[in-house]
Amino acid sequence: MLRVKVIADSREATEVWNAAVPRENLSDLWGVRECFQRHYQRPLHFIAVEDEGRIAGLLPLSWIEEKRSFAMFPGETWQGKTWLEQNRIVSDNRRIMKTMFNRCPAEYHLRYLSPSDALMSSTNIVDEIGYLFHPPKYAYKFENYLEEFSHKSAKRLVRELEAFESRGVEYRFDCLEDFDLMARMNVERFGIFSYFYDIRFSRSFRSLAEYLHEHGMLRMTTILIEGQVAAIDMGCMFNDKYTLLAGGTNGDFPGIAKLINTFHMKRACREKIKEVDFLCGDFSWKSIFHLSMRPLYLASNASVSSVHWDSMMLRPAMGMQPGFSAARFSHV
Repeated sequence: MLRVKVIADSREATEVWNAAVPRENLSDLWGVRECFQRHYQRPLHFIAVEDEGRIAGLLPLSWIEEKRSFAMFPGETWQGKTWLEQNRIVSDNRRIMKTMFNRCPAEYHLRYLSPSDALMSSTNIVDEIGYLFHPPKYAYKFENYLEEFSHKSAKRLVRELEAFESRGVEYRFDCLEDFDLMARMNVERFGIFSYFYDIRFSRSFRSLAEYLHEHGMLRMTTILIEGQVAAIDMGCMFNDKYTLLAGGTNGDFPGIAKLINTFHMKRACREKIKEVDFLCGDFSWKSIFHLSMRPLYLASNASVSSVHWDSMMLRPAMGMQPGFSAARFSHV
């Protein structure tokens, strides 16, 4: 017999999460989400379904008071939008999924959902598109990847990269102290449209950097040209997946994004990494660079008139405007 339980206690929520959620992606880790919960402090509302003592379903929600609506835990909103991707609703089947949604006591707007059989039976609304680079596709050879470009485009890209290299490029790795400079450059570039402009997000992301560093997962990449910091990216490694989380570039070095983006791809080929995730948001370069696309989905019962999350609420969204996802991996 199915038993539905609502969990609001943080300790119990931690136990249920760790018991129910498989650790496949970075966002599956409780420690990652706790970095944001620590600073946003949203009330928890986990809906769990037990079947013979086993957790057969988990809908982990956070209450967003200013929107009077639920979002996926931990509810790390900025201008009404959450940030963490590949959110997971655990469910054995469609019936359990429906049971959990029916027990939600208010409106919900759940973004960046990973597909599952039960979820896809309930919604097929595309929220946004994620962009991936798969080194195995190219036999771990960057030169094979360049063959996807036209001869003219590939030649131009190589020429631009060589122009930077000729100026004396240096790389600095895994320097946690570079976080503040990265965040500052991001704000300088995007202003109020940078996630780091929100002090809650900035503090959460610093906690995330410290968590990743502590667990040996952090990959901070800093490029210096002629001794001056030109670009910084924050990423991480988990389960043979290299995820680029945020970045900042120095406006004195136009085009530097191409150098640091291709550096990540070359590194992934060299280290034979399975997947590089550049996250959602089409900042033009992602499609130009022939990255693979992966849809993430939306589940929402929120009305446009009552919850102004954004203009993509109840229709497919194929990518956000560059300024409105600035803390995501957003080099242009």
